[in-house]
Amino acid sequence: MIFRILSLLIISSSVILAESFLLADKIIVKKSTRMLYLSSQGEIFNKYHITLGKVPVGDKEVEGDMKTPEGGYHVDYRQFSADYYKSLHVSYPNESDKAHAKSLGQSPGGMIMIHGTPPSWSLSPYGDWMNILIDWTEGCIAMSNDDMDEVWEQTNNGTVVVILP
Repeated sequence: MIFRILSLLIISSSVILAESFLLADKIIVKKSTRMLYLSSQGEIFNKYHITLGKVPVGDKEVEGDMKTPEGGYHVDYRQFSADYYKSLHVSYPNESDKAHAKSLGQSPGGMIMIHGTPPSWSLSPYGDWMNILIDWTEGCIAMSNDDMDEVWEQTNNGTVVVILP
């Protein structure tokens, strides 16, 4: 079943459809192409440019390695952020991530988010789109604030997150 969110505006006896969009059941991040996809029932319906951790190749192993994790997770909460606009928390580390880091005698880290950009970037004459030119996060997945607004509205807590190499 595909869920749609509808906003209706009723004027007199007329109904005007103000907005209609799909609600994602999965977020797919493809690190190699720097793209984030929203899908519903296996069909991709939106795509966005993203940036990653400063060391973009390879799976996150330990706290501080500046890598974006790879694997299966979910959105476990969302928040407004003074530093990064809006953010969706990814449920990293999973049990496998914890076991791997422990085998290395280290912490797996945490606080992996899908988030927007710092407020000051929007004040630039170029906007916050420049964030897609370089990998600048400490392991998070970043996107423009306009794109973050869309992803925020089209996902719920519990949405599956799959991060691919």
